Amino acid sequence: MLLYLVNPSNPLVSISLNRSSYWNRFRLWKPLSLLTVAGLTPDDWEVSILDENLGAIDYGALPRPNLVGITAFTSQAPRAYEIASRFRAGGVPVVMGGIHSTMCLAEASLHVDAVVTGEAESVWATVLQDVRAGALKRHYDGGRATMQEIVPARHDLLPLGYAFGSIQTTRGCSLNCSFCSVTKFNGAQYRQRPIPQVVEEFKSIPESRVLIVDDNLIGRKPQHLERAKELCRALAEAHTGKSWIGQTTINIADDEELLDLAEKAGCIGLFIGFESVTPEGLPELGIKSAMLSGRNIPASVERIRRRNILVVGSFIMGLDSDRPGVGRLIADAAGRYGVDNMNVLFLTPLPGTRLWGQLREQGRIAMDAFPEDWKYYTLTYPVARYKYLTRGQIIREMNECNSTFYSTASILARLGHNLLIGRNPLFTMVSNLTSRRNSTLFAAVYEGLWHSGATADGLELSQTSGLNLADVWETWAQRFRQVAVALKLRVAWLFRQP
Repeated sequence: MLLYLVNPSNPLVSISLNRSSYWNRFRLWKPLSLLTVAGLTPDDWEVSILDENLGAIDYGALPRPNLVGITAFTSQAPRAYEIASRFRAGGVPVVMGGIHSTMCLAEASLHVDAVVTGEAESVWATVLQDVRAGALKRHYDGGRATMQEIVPARHDLLPLGYAFGSIQTTRGCSLNCSFCSVTKFNGAQYRQRPIPQVVEEFKSIPESRVLIVDDNLIGRKPQHLERAKELCRALAEAHTGKSWIGQTTINIADDEELLDLAEKAGCIGLFIGFESVTPEGLPELGIKSAMLSGRNIPASVERIRRRNILVVGSFIMGLDSDRPGVGRLIADAAGRYGVDNMNVLFLTPLPGTRLWGQLREQGRIAMDAFPEDWKYYTLTYPVARYKYLTRGQIIREMNECNSTFYSTASILARLGHNLLIGRNPLFTMVSNLTSRRNSTLFAAVYEGLWHSGATADGLELSQTSGLNLADVWETWAQRFRQVAVALKLRVAWLFRQP
């Protein structure tokens, strides 16, 4: 029996789809969910994982499978449905799982033969048995798995083409932010995998750099922090020779012992969500606001960076408190905080979130020709109607934010600070220059969308404007490749094997 597990592409997501660029592998994340499903699949099935982000796939040239499984974030849904249609036309059953099909069960059911909602561990074996018996059901609900049900992912199935491997050590998040669907999908309970199992899987990852995909590596409670310390101790004692990056909240800076252990365990970078930089915006963040309110954020960031751990600050633009000028406020705050890099996203009402329900009730979903418009729900396109910012205004704020933070003077200031504290400034330089190129690319994309379909008040974009995107994309991809060639050797040295 032959099984294809497919990760669809979305050409609007990022320049990582410029496959001829050296930077491609540094902007691609392995489809861990498919590797996990592969680990749940019995040995009598031959499994192939097809990741469209690695390059175009000629499905017609492949052997006919017995089953196709597709995962999809919301922005991947239109492409997922196209792939499903192709295989179903040939009589191949298609199963779809992941967060979008869980939140949009009725929609997904129109395009595939079966939908798996929730986590797959408890139902995947049943799905395969039903396929063998020719009795595939329309819907399987996996609910939430116990940590004992989670098996190691099949990292051997995609050994090449990525700079980072990936692993998950916990599931669930109790922060329950209004704009995030993780709590609804994985629950509020902080579920933790057995540490010995995590360490063994960590060692099996072929890449020397690893992304820990946990939504919050350290949780919220004291026992969660102790577990994070235990994990770091175990990784350090295992001498895996790997470095890793993860996602966490700023309160990791309050525990010096944990920071020391993370450094010893190989941590080289952390994504930290600050979201809002104004007192008015903090209440919109819910529980997370208590972690940020009144905190000396620059001091917290510096405690992390003293361990040679890079900090990427994540921010949201388009909160109901955001007004004209917010772009400069975010850029100035990111500089003041001392983060090594900045990630600013448009507030996006993803299906299943409280924000989705709120904005839909208020008639504030601007891009709503579904399922086609799901492709814009990448967090890098303004898909909503914002309270105090028109579409044109919020695009200008995003461009102002990026041009300020990534100005030559600002980049040089960050490099100078690294030199003063004795840190190698190379990664900061490379990451800032590539981020500046990326933001310039998107500024051109926004301009192309704007001129192709904006109305006078700047609230609407052409629903067919994506057809004009390729020309803009290729123009800036060419320029990006020129920079990539110049920096290729420096980056190869930076990411040398330990």
